[in-house]
Amino acid sequence: GNARPVIVFDVLFRLLRHIYGEKHVTYVRNITDVDDKIIARAAERNVSIRDLTEGTAKIYQEDALALGCLAPTLEPRVTETMPEIVAMIGRLVKNNHAYVAEGHVLFHVPSDPDYGKLSRRSLDEMIAGARVEVAPYKKNPQDFVLWKPSDETQPGWDSPWGKGRPGWHIECSAMGEKHLGETFDIHAGGIDLMFPHHENEIAQSEGAHHGKSLANYWMHNGFLQVEGEKMSKSLGNFITIRELLAEKKFGGEQWHGKVLKLAMLSTHYRQPIDWTVERLVQTRTTLMEWARALHGISPADEPHPAFLSALEDDLNTPAALAVVHELAAAARTSAADKARLKRTLNFLGVYDNEKDADFIVGREAANPAAVEDLIAKRNAARKAKNFAEADRLRGELSAMGVAIE
Repeated sequence: GNARPVIVFDVLFRLLRHIYGEKHVTYVRNITDVDDKIIARAAERNVSIRDLTEGTAKIYQEDALALGCLAPTLEPRVTETMPEIVAMIGRLVKNNHAYVAEGHVLFHVPSDPDYGKLSRRSLDEMIAGARVEVAPYKKNPQDFVLWKPSDETQPGWDSPWGKGRPGWHIECSAMGEKHLGETFDIHAGGIDLMFPHHENEIAQSEGAHHGKSLANYWMHNGFLQVEGEKMSKSLGNFITIRELLAEKKFGGEQWHGKVLKLAMLSTHYRQPIDWTVERLVQTRTTLMEWARALHGISPADEPHPAFLSALEDDLNTPAALAVVHELAAAARTSAADKARLKRTLNFLGVYDNEKDADFIVGREAANPAAVEDLIAKRNAARKAKNFAEADRLRGELSAMGVAIE
């Protein structure tokens, strides 16, 4: 689920760089390297929060690379942004959007008459959905923490309100201001972050900047289900990208990162997606077919114009992939279309110059006798005009890395 925005907004990053030039696009993907869960986990493992988050961030970056995603322009950390966080909180207190109570600094939600404008929720819905901490020192139940005190066992930073640490929401507002300015073009993320996180970011940033908009556009990707069910640890269907890449935990297979990326892009980013083994098998089969046609040939200079046009329409990747499939059909008889297809797939970051067998991960080479047996069974099915069975057997062979021309 957390990989979906990484993949979706990598395509947006690529598209914007193509249109405006690499120097004119700044992509900031921040790392939250201090919060109470991290502090608790570090204490449990008896390591510093820096050591804990360095390891997690490294895995995240490696996984994003394996998925065929470009590195962002900047990857700031909360722990490197403390002066900016403290300064922004100070401005909110000065502007009467925040108050100090029992060592905490809280944002006073009623001070912002537009609060809730992003998610368009009613006051009752927001109170029910916020899951904010109930505390006697709050002026309003919706008020949320900007700064909280740290005891001797917890990491803390100096501030006008005593040694403490920031709340989650203010961290993102401060990093956005530091690296993109008071108002920037596009703020993206999962739909689950719209409320309260993004709503709180807007309230903080606009409160600190005298009403200036935080972002001109918001893009939220939809939820992800696994085999028709919501992904959750309680259901036992929670799976990480690292497990998909390196372990046989999903469909008894390891999966190539570019197979995962292409499968993710087959659904429009705003729609929910059902993550299934069947989807991955079909995607791998398709990528292997393309690899057999494209390995070793030189790509064209530009992606297909209709492909780019589809992406320019609210990042419509299903329509863009429909163009790719049409191009692949034309490429069977046209060298020019082959070159254009390769460049188009390069653009998406789903194919470089891999061989078809490269997309079969963590599996020994197919047993020649087993391959011959499946081919014989397929030939028999075709002779009996049982084409559904013949297609099934061909798919089985394709999954083994065996192509039948």
